[in-house]
Amino acid sequence: MPTVAEHVLPARLGSSFRWLLASSWVSNLGDGIAVAAGPLLVAGLTDDPFLISMAALLRWLPPLLFGLHAGVLSDRHDRRRIVMFADGSRVVVLAALVAALATDRLTAAGALVALGLIASAEVYADNTGSTLAPMLVHRDDLALANARMQFGFLTLNQLAGPPIGAFLFAAGYVWPFLTQGVLVLAGVLLVARVRLPPPSTAAAEPAGAWREVREGVAWTVRHPAVRTLVLTILIFNFTFGAAWSVLVIYASERLGLGPTGFGLLTTVSAVGGLLGTGLYGWITARVSLGNVMRVGLIIETVTHLALALTTTPWVAMPVFFVFGAHAFIWGTTSVTVRQRAVPTALQGRVSSVNTIGVFGGLVVGSTIGGTLASHWGVTAPFWFAFGGSAVFLVLLWPQLTRIAHGDA
Repeated sequence: MPTVAEHVLPARLGSSFRWLLASSWVSNLGDGIAVAAGPLLVAGLTDDPFLISMAALLRWLPPLLFGLHAGVLSDRHDRRRIVMFADGSRVVVLAALVAALATDRLTAAGALVALGLIASAEVYADNTGSTLAPMLVHRDDLALANARMQFGFLTLNQLAGPPIGAFLFAAGYVWPFLTQGVLVLAGVLLVARVRLPPPSTAAAEPAGAWREVREGVAWTVRHPAVRTLVLTILIFNFTFGAAWSVLVIYASERLGLGPTGFGLLTTVSAVGGLLGTGLYGWITARVSLGNVMRVGLIIETVTHLALALTTTPWVAMPVFFVFGAHAFIWGTTSVTVRQRAVPTALQGRVSSVNTIGVFGGLVVGSTIGGTLASHWGVTAPFWFAFGGSAVFLVLLWPQLTRIAHGDA
């Protein structure tokens, strides 16, 4: 009879995948702590809504700037070493940030620079890290492997991390970033134990960065399902980015929540995500992926309207719960379709094209959100998000049928 450990993490996934999973979980806890602590740090150093929205912008801008380059590097070089170097760089920046906080020399501008550098290194770690699982497990086991990776992201990055980060921040500005640095360093040591298989074919001579980027973009454009996923996430992140860029102010001014309450918003969303991920197989066995996406985008549109109208946490919390279920059903669809469809040699570049879609929308949206909040109040970005999402949903509705159950 299989043990619980064998059921949760079957031996056929291999020891290297287990090291990768452990590294991912540990790093995700550290990053989850920063999800709450980063915006709270900037808000603690300045009360300017535009500067506070820049904390979100500097978290979202680096993937737009460096995503394509990260994809080329991960398809050219040793992917394990790229992850180790990128996360090691984050540890160095976090050490400098902790030192500045401990000596009371950190300004709002300095905090924004540090957060931007950490996010830049994370681009290379995350983009390359997403290509490792398909190298370590059989294609038929990718759904299981992704479910285990997603479980760690949900429970540690989204569920446990933010309230821990908010609690540590309340105890002292330095503690969440010191903790994150220790956890990211542990992730580096764990991923060092991963052993990747040798390339199935001899590595081709690099054709030039821009030519390799064009190959990744061209492949994405030609594949209907992956193309539709990228297009949809790009457009809807204009509105999502506008609203979420001022979330820390919204939680305080509109809902009357302190630092711990702000962390709980992300936690409630993650609980919804756990439910959505758990029901994912049941849902997709009965509903086409196109209709799953349609329902999800309706939920996203209504979420912005509900948050624009409410002034109480007891209404906002259930809204975040439902939104979390939608967000992680969407994420699971996107990752599985992409990993199964994309050839190994193109995984990094196609993933980077998707990253451009994700963060391109967030960067534009966060700039809009900060401007709207500065001139018309904290609910203005949510009204913009509701109106824009409704228009985009109508325009994109016919395209969503391109996502099908067959992802070959």
